[in-house]
Amino acid sequence: MAFRAGLRPLTPTPGASDTFGLGCAPIGNLFTAVADADADATVGAALDAGIRFFDTAPHYGAGASEARLGRALAGVPRDSVVLATKVGRRIVDADGAAVPSGAVGADTVADLSRDGVLRSLEGSLARLGTDRIDLLYLHDPMDVDEALRSAIPELVRLREEGVVRAIGVGMVWPDPLTRFVQEADVDVVMIAGRTTLLDHRGESSLLPQVAARGVGVVAAGVFNSGILADPENTPYFDYREASAEQRSRALALAALTESHGLPLRHVAARYPLRLPAVEAVVVGARTAAEVFDFAAAEHAEIPDELWAEIEHL
Repeated sequence: MAFRAGLRPLTPTPGASDTFGLGCAPIGNLFTAVADADADATVGAALDAGIRFFDTAPHYGAGASEARLGRALAGVPRDSVVLATKVGRRIVDADGAAVPSGAVGADTVADLSRDGVLRSLEGSLARLGTDRIDLLYLHDPMDVDEALRSAIPELVRLREEGVVRAIGVGMVWPDPLTRFVQEADVDVVMIAGRTTLLDHRGESSLLPQVAARGVGVVAAGVFNSGILADPENTPYFDYREASAEQRSRALALAALTESHGLPLRHVAARYPLRLPAVEAVVVGARTAAEVFDFAAAEHAEIPDELWAEIEHL
């Protein structure tokens, strides 16, 4: 990976992607159940496509995503991949009781305590079948003050002790993320859905701050939950039905990219990489076909004139 924080596979694979990662929420049964064999095929396709960065979290399927990713990567040299997961939520069973470390549960609940961070990480290591995490995020902390007071110091300690290689925060909203960049010693932030062709809210406040402080950015949610992948058939924005204005703009963008012989989804996946400090894009996939499709976007020839036309659309 090309993070300025120095986060790369310890043993790089020649020809592997240095900008795209696989988002593993879908193999945690996000919205649609996924069979174990299909999850294996999805991760295998990512490896075949040269992807070596994998992003997961206990929240994705209450541990199912991590367990499936760990199983699919068994036998893959650990130093050849980068694993990112998250803390800030703990897994509980259907009755709300904590599950044993490493187990899969029914749901997750917020927990920003020091103990919660440690227990979450312990479970993630067990499910992933690894002894270390490359990038550990704090996952959507709703109480920024509490996170800065309790969770962030524990993440810093884990990094200092070499348990994790880099730390960060992942959120949808740029303003809280900007606070973490300004007030915490983080290496990377993940911004979801706010550095896209339809939503630029992360670009005016967050990106100048991360650039000034040498913090890397991972862009996620590049399709805004569907509308930038296929505005005709999946007109959803932030997991809700898109507004008429959003759909109209997405259709206009699709017409423009298609006039250059490019699908909108490939241009949408590449867009964040044009922004200062954005060093990687994570795209979720449920099937091998989806993986190969978004991996192709990394090598698509996108002319400068198309970017200029998009800016003036």
